[in-house]
Amino acid sequence: MEPYGSDDEESAAVLRTVGKVIKMWREQKGLTQAELGAAIGYSEEQVSSVERGRRAPKAQFLEAADQVLGAGGMIAGLTKDVEEARYPKKVRDLAKLEGEAVEICAYDNSVVNGLLQTEDYLRAVFGSRRPAFSEDEVERLVAARLARQGIIDGQQMIPALSFVHDEATLRRRVGGRMVLRQQLERLLEIGQMRNVEMQVLPMDREDNAGLGGPFHLLRLKEGITVGHNEVQRTSRLVSEPKEIQILELRYGVIRAQALPPRESLAFIEKVLGET
Repeated sequence: MEPYGSDDEESAAVLRTVGKVIKMWREQKGLTQAELGAAIGYSEEQVSSVERGRRAPKAQFLEAADQVLGAGGMIAGLTKDVEEARYPKKVRDLAKLEGEAVEICAYDNSVVNGLLQTEDYLRAVFGSRRPAFSEDEVERLVAARLARQGIIDGQQMIPALSFVHDEATLRRRVGGRMVLRQQLERLLEIGQMRNVEMQVLPMDREDNAGLGGPFHLLRLKEGITVGHNEVQRTSRLVSEPKEIQILELRYGVIRAQALPPRESLAFIEKVLGET
């Protein structure tokens, strides 16, 4: 189970309701929290936290509680509601999810991935926005983006990172020639890390499964995969299993269409030499 710490009141309300349902069935069965916990393999504190709406129970917890309490699917049937509450659509704190991930996979076809952008490059990205951001907004966005990059540069290094960039992202002169050169050098530096796989999808490829736009896949510690799409003014978190399945299939095809990591780094070096 995962401690619930979101400020989203709608999600908090869902978890409180789930907790009340479990408590009602437990009391009806005449069990204490400790007895229920022992029967389903969880501690009394964990059961208490779920009943108070402070923790989002995993599917295994709900299924076991449903069986022990004889709820006939009334508790297990709440799994989808809990998952939606765990990762509500309004979530914007990607840094939190990225910090929980054991693997991040990303495809980008417009600009270099945000986790890899140099400060000058990301300032140019935010500076090109129309209507324009104010100076204060740019500074806030820059600081937030740099903070997210702690998973690469800081103490939060995660086990696996996979990036596929369309060739166009390597040639688009965001911020000018020198800014782009520094950005390409940064990609080469990160691409040498043992836990990073950097790939390039050349523009001369006849097939490109990523024409629908950029997306991320975040595989979390508890085995759940979450997707993220950000297009124009829309930022969308995806947790529905069927949609995740499509994104995972698409990412696999994109990786197969792209150059292997070693050839990709050589390709980036070539573009750097031409820039």
